[in-house]
Amino acid sequence: MSISIPHGGKLVNRFVDSNDVDGLTRKAESLKKIVLTPREISDLELIATGVFSPLEGFMKSADYHHVLQKMRLKNGLPWSLPITLSVTTAKAVSLKEGMEVALSEETGPPLAILKIEEIFPFDKEKEALSAYGTNDLSHPGVAYTHSLGDLLLGGKITMLRRPPGQAFKENRLEPVQMRKLFEERGWKRVVAFQTRNPIHRAHEYIQKCALEITDGLLLHPIVGETKEGDIPADVRMDCYKVLLDKYYPKNRTVLGVFPAAMRYAGPREAIFHAICRKNYGVTHFIVGRDHAGVGNFYGTYDAQQIFQKYDEGELGIRTLFFEHTFFCKPCLGMISAKTCPHDPSERITLSGTKVREMLRAGTRPPLEFTRPEVADILIKAMS
Repeated sequence: MSISIPHGGKLVNRFVDSNDVDGLTRKAESLKKIVLTPREISDLELIATGVFSPLEGFMKSADYHHVLQKMRLKNGLPWSLPITLSVTTAKAVSLKEGMEVALSEETGPPLAILKIEEIFPFDKEKEALSAYGTNDLSHPGVAYTHSLGDLLLGGKITMLRRPPGQAFKENRLEPVQMRKLFEERGWKRVVAFQTRNPIHRAHEYIQKCALEITDGLLLHPIVGETKEGDIPADVRMDCYKVLLDKYYPKNRTVLGVFPAAMRYAGPREAIFHAICRKNYGVTHFIVGRDHAGVGNFYGTYDAQQIFQKYDEGELGIRTLFFEHTFFCKPCLGMISAKTCPHDPSERITLSGTKVREMLRAGTRPPLEFTRPEVADILIKAMS
């Protein structure tokens, strides 16, 4: 096995040549302007850099409906979540198919130009039910969907510049750069781990199990928009850095960042995360318990079972499924129910609520649950 082929066979690049930026910027400044949400801004960049290959822009209606109904693009290629750009009905009055518009943040120069190929309505309730499996507004993804305008714009984008003020630049490797790094290191089998939380001992255990059968590990935390209550990205990054420095082999690990927004779509997001990592050149992807879940909306292993909807090898990336792991006192180590014969009372496990209470009180959780260096960073951040 070698570094994975991009999804759809080709890594997309929607950036203009540097020589054309000034001229196209002047053109964009004369166009009607659409201000993007934070998620749309990150999606725009991920389209342009090829993370969302084979997408070259925001989805048109055929791809949109195929994805919601069949978890595939119109051409049959697996894809699990809609990538869309919304506008209000009032805004759409001034738009028409075939015209170009500038895409931008609230302030600053335009980021991209969109050629509007289609303007179409969408049913927010149907999208929420398909993408998230619920219409409960307490689900952050559902709430986001219902906050959007009533129409979607589909079409290819032409990217002029990256959004300003990007954090974690030293870790912000795009697919072309990540693939080059893997090749320079001679890695042919690369496993990725998706996370939006600090790593505790259970995470460390499954990562190192995966590293035993691969050439290298890409620790790839999401640093785009997350929900209120999630630990900020800069705190998480400090945790990852100290952990990798002290407990992981430096020549076999890479810390990157995944600048996507969290959807909290559980099973469908697990597919989405795997496809995106495939575009980075990853060959293996870890899916643990309640991947990309939130609250009690998904079953513990729904995100593993959903991969059965595709034929073996169809996604082009191998998934490694792990059950819940824990420290077992008689076993004297990290282990899972698959291999531990002892009673659950012998396990050291803590609820998220209990861990947060301990950290706020300045108390380190047990060594069997989290590394002390990680706990100290979290205690400082939460005090």
